[in-house]
Amino acid sequence: MANRDHETDLIVIGAGLAGLVAANVAAEKGLHVFLLEKQSNTGGSSALSGGCLAFAGTDLQERLSIDDSSERLFKDLREVGKFENDERLVQLYVDNQLATYHWLKAKGVLFGQELEASSGQSVPRSHNVDPADMIRVLTAHAEQHPNIEIVFNARTLRLLTSDDGQVAGVQYERDMSSFFLYAAHGVLLTSGGFCRNPDLVHRYAPQYDGAICIGGEGNVGDGLRMAQKLGADTSDMAYIKGTFGKHPTDHTNNHSMLAVYKGAIAVNQLGRRFVDESISYKLLGDAVIQQPYGASFQIFDQHIMGSGDNQFRILDFERRHEAGLMYEANSLAALAEQIEVPADELIRTVQQYNQAVEDLFDPEFGRTALVQGLGALVKIDQPPFYAYPSSVAVFGTYCGLKVNEQLQVVDVFNEPIEGLYAAGEVVGGLHGAAYMTGSALGKAAIFGRLAALQCAGMLSQD
Repeated sequence: MANRDHETDLIVIGAGLAGLVAANVAAEKGLHVFLLEKQSNTGGSSALSGGCLAFAGTDLQERLSIDDSSERLFKDLREVGKFENDERLVQLYVDNQLATYHWLKAKGVLFGQELEASSGQSVPRSHNVDPADMIRVLTAHAEQHPNIEIVFNARTLRLLTSDDGQVAGVQYERDMSSFFLYAAHGVLLTSGGFCRNPDLVHRYAPQYDGAICIGGEGNVGDGLRMAQKLGADTSDMAYIKGTFGKHPTDHTNNHSMLAVYKGAIAVNQLGRRFVDESISYKLLGDAVIQQPYGASFQIFDQHIMGSGDNQFRILDFERRHEAGLMYEANSLAALAEQIEVPADELIRTVQQYNQAVEDLFDPEFGRTALVQGLGALVKIDQPPFYAYPSSVAVFGTYCGLKVNEQLQVVDVFNEPIEGLYAAGEVVGGLHGAAYMTGSALGKAAIFGRLAALQCAGMLSQD
């Protein structure tokens, strides 16, 4: 049965970080918001993330004497994306990132007091949060605001258009009933990616058919497909990439571990290096998927083990060790026996790498730094030695709908689809060929905030 129509100012589809930020900002600006969430709780993939947001020029960086700037952030984002990303969206991110950082802090989101450099960052700019706590804080604000109605277990079925083609609302399903909801200020898609849809992953990235797919349970591409039905264009679909560093049998921890960014090397089942380990972990994922069995090991020593940082999930070595996820031995030969790679090859690989570190020249893969040109390489020569099995996981699809600088979804003729906006993982164009740590959550918060201001008609005033 179809229930009576409802009307509101703005419809937001998906209650991850982008949707929660957008709903709160729109409500602050006086709009009445319906926030539709397919699952029974908020968070989506955002709550499962590593909790890093990429900001530049913050008070925290200043306190730690880290010299960063919007210009440097722009340069890094463009370079790590291999200039395949949309320069206008990169500039939009950069121009609005500090204001979004301050907005999050004002809302009570707590950032860790230490910073680390990670994938794609030429200086430390991963501002760390507890992602589940961040979602709880923003959800509490949304639930308490009189202008926001959160509707759980609400699956959006299709976008509704007026006679002139403008998006006017949505049809959604809840408790076996169908509802028609209309919005005066438009519909904002914050519905996430499609890593939970194997058919779509295969369509756009068949090389990752065998990869582990991790993300919000609702991330099956609903928003993408609804917009495509109206002629929406897409960006970055060719650059779906898995993330390096996921333990293949660890079902309690969905996050990658990246000892390579502290000096470890990656070897395949033959005991040989196959890549410059300092590059983006998305590009590392591409390299690993081409190795025998699509698998690898991160090899490191006690010095590198001691350089981990348990405030950052990707650098939390100790807890992985305590959980029994690492192999450990007092010699490389014994370690090779445990991980079933040829001992002579592993020993030779480590010796050649150590010589390259000493010579300041890596003849095999040209590695010059720990991560993105930052940090001096270190030898692997202090026992005990460790091996961490590392496969590839698709945590997010990092591609999606093409949008303009007003976060309007555009069609295949680059014309805006009136009344339809998008933010968060469903948006393509920012990342390009690879990915900077923190730019996915950063994009969700920044673009969610901007889309809400646009829908409220206040973007130029803020």
